[in-house]
This record gives sequence, structure tokens and C-alpha cells, in this order.
Amino acid sequence: MAMYRALFKAYGPQHWWPGDTPFEIMVGAVLTQNTAWVNVEKAIRNLKRERLLSPARLRAVAPRRLARLIRPSGYFNIKADRLGHLMAFLAGRYGGSLTRMLEDDPDELRKGLLLVSGIGPETADAIILYAAGKPVFVVDAYTKRIFGRHGLVSDGARYDHVQQLFMGSLPRNAGLFNEYHALLVMVGKRHCKKSAPRCSGCPLERFLILQERQGDLPVLDHV
Repeated sequence: MAMYRALFKAYGPQHWWPGDTPFEIMVGAVLTQNTAWVNVEKAIRNLKRERLLSPARLRAVAPRRLARLIRPSGYFNIKADRLGHLMAFLAGRYGGSLTRMLEDDPDELRKGLLLVSGIGPETADAIILYAAGKPVFVVDAYTKRIFGRHGLVSDGARYDHVQQLFMGSLPRNAGLFNEYHALLVMVGKRHCKKSAPRCSGCPLERFLILQERQGDLPVLDHV
């Protein structure tokens, strides 16, 4: 929580995940795989222009047309297939009702999503947290990199182990998980870069220095 507060003090609320509806957020969770969000925004605009951002309309659109529309997001043929599988899951398990899907027990929903071709833990958890508003922590490359560099998780730590570090150490609150993940993305983009980290000026560097001076460094087991 102290690390969270340091990030929040530096960056403020992130208003994440951007999207006008839970369905748009769910589609965005698939489109953002292996690409920057700016590219997803272009693809979402195309879908909005064609009035396809509804379960029934997205399920009915031809895969080749869908692929053309989401081309800005990259891997567009693969992502068109994944969206098709997700729409089939929504129709088959929930009768096409997004409300029923998002109100399902989060553990059962997660199990179902992970059976959908192309939906891995990060995408499934993003849908559950950001679209359904259920408290599950989303772990991404930024999360692993930042906490690995601070010695809180080991190199190559599995997704579920990193997730448990957060969910076992924080209040089970969807708003907190939402904001924490978004703040980690922000510090990852600004400072904790993959090849050339910029530690100077990082809110977490200042936090750790202060804690060390006060003799109050957090002690967490490596995952």
C-alpha cells in the first residue's frame, strides 16, 4: 500500500480502463494484446463508425470485414478470430447477454474465459476487473518488470504467483486493483522501461530511499 500511495501521489487517478461501455472494454481487452493502446483506439473508432460495438452485431459481422476494421491494432486476422470465439462463448454460455456474463461468479467466469481460444489470464482478468468490476488483480509485463527489479518477485515468476502477491497483500477492492494496475503501467512507460530504465525521478525510487532512511523498508517474501 505504501508503494501504491507513492505512485498515486505522483500521478493521480488514471481513469482506466478507457471505454464507454463494458462491452467496449471487453473488446479492447482483446485488441490490446501485443500492441500499444493508441492503436487500439483507432480500431475501436472503426468499430464505432460501423456501429458494430454490440454482441449481436459483432458476432454477425464477416471475419474478413472485422479484420479490416481492426487492422490498426495489429495481428488483425488473429484478433478477429479471437473476438469471434469470445462472441461465440458469450452466445453459447450466456445466451448473448453481456449482463448475465458480467454478473456471473468471477471464478466461474474466469474458468470459462480461459477456455476461449486466444484468451489468456491477463485478458480474462482485464475483462473481469474492468468490464465486470470484480476484484481480481491484472498482472502484465510492467507489473513483473517493476516488482522484479525491486526484488519482490523472482525472475520468471508465474502469472498466478505474482497475482497472489497482490491479492494476498492488499484489501480485496476492485477500485484499488484498477488504480494500482493503471499506475504500474504509467511508471513502466515513464521510468521502468525494458532495456533502459530511468530510475532517476521515479516515484518508487524516491519511496524506497525514504523508507531506507527511516529503517522501514517493506519485507516481502520472494515469489
